[in-house]
Amino acid sequence: MAIEIKVPVLGESVVEATVARWIKQKGDAVAADEAIVELETDKVSLEVPSPVAGVIEDIVAEEGAVVGVDALLGLVTEGAVASAKAPQPKHADPVPAAAAPKAVAPAAPAPVAEASHALSPAVRKLVEENNMNPSTIVATGKDGRLTKADVKDAIAKGIGRASAPAASAPAAIEPRKSDVREERVPMSRLRRIIAQRLKDAQNTAAMLTTFNEVDMTEVMKLRASYKDDFEKNHGVRLGFMGFFVRAVINALDEFPAVNAEIYGDEIIYKNFANIGVAVGTPQGLVVPVIKDAQEMTLAGIETAVTDFGVRARDGKLGPTDMSGGTFTISNGGVYGSLMSTPILNPPQSAILGMHKIQKRPVAIGDNVEIRPMMYLALSYDHRIIDGREAVSFLVRVKDSIEDPRRLLLGV
Repeated sequence: MAIEIKVPVLGESVVEATVARWIKQKGDAVAADEAIVELETDKVSLEVPSPVAGVIEDIVAEEGAVVGVDALLGLVTEGAVASAKAPQPKHADPVPAAAAPKAVAPAAPAPVAEASHALSPAVRKLVEENNMNPSTIVATGKDGRLTKADVKDAIAKGIGRASAPAASAPAAIEPRKSDVREERVPMSRLRRIIAQRLKDAQNTAAMLTTFNEVDMTEVMKLRASYKDDFEKNHGVRLGFMGFFVRAVINALDEFPAVNAEIYGDEIIYKNFANIGVAVGTPQGLVVPVIKDAQEMTLAGIETAVTDFGVRARDGKLGPTDMSGGTFTISNGGVYGSLMSTPILNPPQSAILGMHKIQKRPVAIGDNVEIRPMMYLALSYDHRIIDGREAVSFLVRVKDSIEDPRRLLLGV
């Protein structure tokens, strides 16, 4: 019995996805809940599991296709067993030189069957953009399919051009052109949407950024004193993000406009704090959200942050992990950034940028001391947040970090 594989619910406000990669191919055996196809949305990549154990009967949505929620991706035959692969024929012994009437020309690569129809959208685009003849390119994919890697390899070697002479042409060799110095690949859906949303944020919001610096001495001392006991008791490392999340939550309580959003002609104030933590992945920046962070302990926040980091690295974040944020924290310091201007994550009205901790000489009273300092940046939508509120919010975060006892006492 053929069971339909459909696009699952993709999350809040997400209505379509791109078929990024078929992990399993037609005729492959699959187990129940085994990942068979990878989808890419405007927020995250996710894997769709097989609903039953069986064999992939058909692939309806090819790689590169844009599909909506509940769209048909393919079919899996429940309980079927994959047929054994046909044995590859052995090559015949070469003809002795004396018996050969003339030198045998090297065999041309097997053409791709019905090349114009067998190509996936991504491969077809690459072939057309580079004026390639797919029937002259060696195909290494399953069932003789041409892959992007096959086309790129042909481009790099300077072979497979549609205008190239046929294999039976005279032996005159065209001079090899210079090596390819550029690579043109389609922008992923995730990267396209990230780019569009960031540009929309700049075009829509009246975005300003205010800066400050924070002395990390006391937080670093506290962390050094208790990090071993903290990890032993809670099973998670004590980092700096937990302190900043707690500091932000305290400041949001005092300045609710920073946690609000504009909806048409209305302002929506949030009585909860869903804190997004920006995480870099090979596919782009994603922002998983710590839901109701105001109810969580420092250990709970650190556990959530660690879990997000692991799942982002492994590509296991789901759409629900990315939705519902009210405020975002981005830590460019992990990449060595000393100062930057973060861009708003719509529809949120503010984002905090953390940066690299660097020792600098600072005035402490009438003395100059070397202290571990961090620049902070708060970008905000001036349509809803006044300059006084933005500056005061950032100062409140700074005060909480420089005196961590405020986080414990809520002052």
